[in-house]
Amino acid sequence: MSMPFYVAPEQVMKDRADYARKGIARGRGLVAAVCQEGIVLCAENPSTTLRKVSEIYDRIAFAGVGKYNEFDQLRIAGVRAADLKGFSFSREDVDARSLANQYAQILGQVFTHEMKPLEVEILVAEVGAEAADDQLFHLLYDGTVIDEDRFAVLGGDAEAVTERVQAGLGDAPDLRAALGVAAGALAGPDRELLAGDLEVALLERTGPRRCFRRLEDDEVAGLLTPAG
Repeated sequence: MSMPFYVAPEQVMKDRADYARKGIARGRGLVAAVCQEGIVLCAENPSTTLRKVSEIYDRIAFAGVGKYNEFDQLRIAGVRAADLKGFSFSREDVDARSLANQYAQILGQVFTHEMKPLEVEILVAEVGAEAADDQLFHLLYDGTVIDEDRFAVLGGDAEAVTERVQAGLGDAPDLRAALGVAAGALAGPDRELLAGDLEVALLERTGPRRCFRRLEDDEVAGLLTPAG
């Protein structure tokens, strides 16, 4: 009887991580930034039917990069979990932190026990009454949770995009400034992204009960046009 090949657990984990990172790096990036009006989420996405940014609950948004079918399944699971908790208890009990913890368990379980990890990075964002209360939870393919401060960058070329956002995003920017920095960071120095190339949504700080609002191409184009 032949003996099975032995592979060290460290090598298995490294191979899975490399596989997931390569899959995510092939996708287009996404930037979320805190601004005076709330939290703006800007993704490079020319598709008008496949959405990277979506509403989960009243003040909570979901964003994903990587394999669309995989992060969309996570989005649906989050919507169902939020609806169930809000119905069973109260709407105020649904928060981004608990959703991020549930996502972390799912991602970690798949990464550890399944043959193929999920090739996704996701973001759970919750807008507060004040900018200090905003929450951005960035989750990696292995279930790692990063509590971001003023902005979050997901997807391919994340290091370069992060550097460009850090350089351009000042303190307490308005929506126009934050969106301009996000779009410029995603485009880089060698190209320009127009409104039709972007998917943009805003979690409005002073919005009604449901704070998520998509920005149409004409509004995005107006915001990307320099004021003056």
